[in-house]
Amino acid sequence: MSVTPNNVCQGPATIYSASFGATEPADTNAAVIAVPSSIVWTDAGATTGGVAVEVDHTYSKINADQLIDPIGARLTARAITVTVNLLEATLQNLLLAFNLAATINTPASGVLTFDPLTTTSATQPQYIALLIDGWGPTLSTGAAAKRRIIVRKTLNDLKAMAKYDMTTQVSWDCTFSAYYVSNSIAPFHIVDQTA
Repeated sequence: MSVTPNNVCQGPATIYSASFGATEPADTNAAVIAVPSSIVWTDAGATTGGVAVEVDHTYSKINADQLIDPIGARLTARAITVTVNLLEATLQNLLLAFNLAATINTPASGVLTFDPLTTTSATQPQYIALLIDGWGPTLSTGAAAKRRIIVRKTLNDLKAMAKYDMTTQVSWDCTFSAYYVSNSIAPFHIVDQTA
């Protein structure tokens, strides 16, 4: 077995959000190294417990009455999730956890308010794009390299909770599910820095 130590990745990631359909950074070395445009992408700040991107494939077996072994399988479902605990318990991050279904206002100097939207069940949600900047395989020069994952259309499977006690850090815990975009646009995109 051959081991390539430079291919081992470890370290925290930074997560950004934008509206579904937002302009994505270019697939260039310079763009992967750079911080995404703050005009389009909002930095969610500190996280706790990391950022996990999970792709779960379901293969359904094809069976024949005459055989004890399956003949094969076909991919019948795919679930893509991003799990993150947003440690900066700001109202802006709560808005992200609420899939933008709320309003933040400044009714007076020195005060922010947060009000969830009260809508019907038929109201269309506002989908969110997520951009995760983490670490990729180390370059052949020994320099660190970035990996960017863009999940293009997500909703938080909402359970916003803030626990206040002596030992627990307050965070907005989120599990974003990804959704189909189109035949020509994949639900997620990965870019590795190679130079």
